[in-house]
Amino acid sequence: SCQVCPKCCARDPTVGKSALAQMFRNDGAHFQKNYTLVSVQQAQTEFFIFDSAGKDLFSEMLEKLWEQPNVLCLVYDVTNEQSFNNCAKWLEKLRAQAVGVHIPGVLVGNKTDLIGRRVVEQKQAQEWAEKHGLEYCEMSVKEMKNFEAPFHILAKSFHQLYKEKVETFHSLA
Repeated sequence: SCQVCPKCCARDPTVGKSALAQMFRNDGAHFQKNYTLVSVQQAQTEFFIFDSAGKDLFSEMLEKLWEQPNVLCLVYDVTNEQSFNNCAKWLEKLRAQAVGVHIPGVLVGNKTDLIGRRVVEQKQAQEWAEKHGLEYCEMSVKEMKNFEAPFHILAKSFHQLYKEKVETFHSLA
């Protein structure tokens, strides 16, 4: 079976989120696509990735893109504390668009290759993610380390939501 999952990526500018989306989307191909497939428990989840701009100039357009996301990926730069702090703003904006709806998500710390410049510690970010009901992972898109992890986490979360909805539907029949 194939489940379609609109996915929203939100973050500040220059944290590496676009690079992450492009790396995962292209899957080694010479052309860019706006979707990719992830297999979870013998089912495929098709992601339609909305790469939202981080600049306030585009904030009105973002609200239209965010009308019905199924999962959320918040990306911050581990060397930039302000980008981490702004995750609260991005999460609040998204949740305001989907009041009363549970949207599973993942907080992603990028640029782990810049070890000497790191200012946001893994434990701090992990605790923040847990407090807000998000999964957490770290990666380095530059070094191509762990860049698929957020998408596998989101596919698994979406698959679980899909199963729950199917079970609810069957119980009503």
